[in-house]
Amino acid sequence: MTERFAAIDLGSNSFRLEAGHFIGRRFISEKYIKETVRLAGGLTAEGALSKKIQEKALIALYGFSMVIKGMAPDCVKAVGTQALRCATNAADFIGQAEKVLGHRIEIISGQEEGRLVFKGCACTLPPSSETRLVIDIGGASTELVLGRGGNVLRS
Repeated sequence: MTERFAAIDLGSNSFRLEAGHFIGRRFISEKYIKETVRLAGGLTAEGALSKKIQEKALIALYGFSMVIKGMAPDCVKAVGTQALRCATNAADFIGQAEKVLGHRIEIISGQEEGRLVFKGCACTLPPSSETRLVIDIGGASTELVLGRGGNVLRS
């Protein structure tokens, strides 16, 4: 049986899941889901995730859990971005979210977010020795990354 992998992005505007398998070094996508959660829009004046937005997010993650059910922990990477970096109750929410998802969720820095976006772009663009600027405009943050080939020079 072919081993399956999944990447999950808990973004400030939408949550995304992509699952599939590899043939050699080529990733074959089997399932892609995008749920517009608007996590950043659910921050209260005090900077906490509202109960309503947490419920919406947990429902989306439950749907994702059905896709990744049975996958080994090292085959699933789930990351949270800006809204979860700044939410005052992010730790409490992440605890609930990990239970629903059945996998660990890592809150990544803006620099790591930019690095990952650049690496993803570098894999899909034609090869070039030129320096490239990749701009990731997210729901609550923007990352700028300079790189050449598949290597990040500055973020």
